[in-house]
Amino acid sequence: MSTAPACVGPHPNPGKPRHKIPAGSTDCHCHVFEDPAKYPFSEIRSYTPPYLPLTRYMSMCKTVGLTRTVQVNASVYGLDNSLTLDIIAELGQERARGVAGVSPDVTVKELKRLDAGGMRGARLSTHVKGYGGTELIDSIAEKVADLGWHIQLHVGSNNEIAELEDALMNVPAAIVFDHMGCVRGGKDDVSSPGFQAMLRILQDRDDCWVKISSWYNRSRTGAPLYTDMQPFAHAVVAARPDRAVFGTNWPHPNQFPPTVNPDDGDLVDVFCYWFPDEALRHRILVENPAKLYGFPSA
Repeated sequence: MSTAPACVGPHPNPGKPRHKIPAGSTDCHCHVFEDPAKYPFSEIRSYTPPYLPLTRYMSMCKTVGLTRTVQVNASVYGLDNSLTLDIIAELGQERARGVAGVSPDVTVKELKRLDAGGMRGARLSTHVKGYGGTELIDSIAEKVADLGWHIQLHVGSNNEIAELEDALMNVPAAIVFDHMGCVRGGKDDVSSPGFQAMLRILQDRDDCWVKISSWYNRSRTGAPLYTDMQPFAHAVVAARPDRAVFGTNWPHPNQFPPTVNPDDGDLVDVFCYWFPDEALRHRILVENPAKLYGFPSA
């Protein structure tokens, strides 16, 4: 039996943001946790989430103004993508896409099934158990490249990107970096080797993307403005405004007591404060996700 600790849930009643975001705004990083009797957790996992169903997530989206979603098959489900596929089917592919957990020996038939179900990438992580780590990049990239999928990288330390830079420049599939390369306020800065390596990859490859997400649990200065994380977001967008996307990381998993997760309405306001230009917001929230995940034009 798994001994993975129970993590805290999201804000119970997120508020409406002060800023109105555009129609078609997309949450490019989130998870849902339904009844484990129907969707069992993997024994190999880093945390145990509470019951947080799709209805709860969609209520948050309605409140803050998000209308499209990219469901990242959570690490607690490992390589079982059933829940994510069911969510995409329920919402429809005009509103939902997914990122899968896959093994290096996944068959072409299975990949085609996942692709038909709305999956558009495969996630690897050195931070949480469940998917497999960066040692699998090449083997999985070769499998998914023909589908036009990306490899989504979730690293335990931003320094890992510097160590992988040469290899990442030659990966045959597109690359998406989670959480601004998983930088940490007070530990990393924009001159840190890993962050600079990510910016170089972002600029040198035309198929590399970065998620502006999960800054709240990587900040030392904290709410309300997370000022130590703002320079990272600005540097990403300055480098490639056409390759940045936004994610809530709802329900903010892998956080443990006494941590209290943020109000998602406040996170939308922080994003809008960081990026006051409405045309730029539209690009990050609507246009870029449509290109990366294949959503219809809003």
